[in-house]
This record gives sequence, C-alpha cells and structure tokens, in this order.
Amino acid sequence: QVHLVESGGGLVQPGGSLRLSCAAPGLNLGIYSIGWFRQAPGKEREGVSCITVSDGSTYYAESVKGRFTISRDNAKKMAYLQMNNLKPEDTAVYYCVLEHWIQAAQALCTTSGPLERFDYWGQGTQVTVSS
Repeated sequence: QVHLVESGGGLVQPGGSLRLSCAAPGLNLGIYSIGWFRQAPGKEREGVSCITVSDGSTYYAESVKGRFTISRDNAKKMAYLQMNNLKPEDTAVYYCVLEHWIQAAQALCTTSGPLERFDYWGQGTQVTVSS
C-alpha cells in the first residue's frame, strides 16, 4: 500500500547534486529493508540502491556506483538517497519502497514486478538532469 512520501527531486544541471528523502510516517522503519527505484520514460523500472535492516549492507546499480549513497534513520522514520555528479541518464521518477521479507540488498533491488508487490511504496519524485 502507498504510504511513503518521497521528496527532494527537481531540475538540476549535469554534475549537480540532489538529496532525495523518503518519509515513512507511522511505520517502524527498523523492520524493513529499503529500496530506491527509478523509472524513465520508455524504460523498465530499475533498482538503484537498497539497504538492509539487519546489518545495513547496501547495493548499488553499476550505473550509480560511486555517485549515489543510500542511508536510513530509523528513529526519524526517514530514508535518503544522496545523488552526486548527476548525469542526464539519471533523469527518471524515483520511488522508495519498504520490504520486510527481502532482507538482502541486491535481492531487493533486482526484484522485478510492480511496486505494489512490496510492503509499502511512494508516489515518486521527479528528477530531471538537464542543462
């Protein structure tokens, strides 16, 4: 069910940075793995970065390694995606999801299917990288 609220998207020039936030009001974030996915027009949804709850292990898609950083603050019920050195190909709608039953970061990020298959998801935030 939709329960998460993403924010922080916008228009940025190539090489710029954005920090996406994902709010999970009323949820115990401490029992969920968190994933950030993105979908560009005409392309399949892509798992960008995921983080587990058990040991905080992370996964990054090859396309964003070294540029994006995922983090979580369970006490504040927030997740974040710091995006640096943005490129035009990063343009997409970014979604965060919570999942209790998939506790491996790579497994979460490579899970196919609609967002509705996860425990919680958001409406997404648009990121546009353009000069």
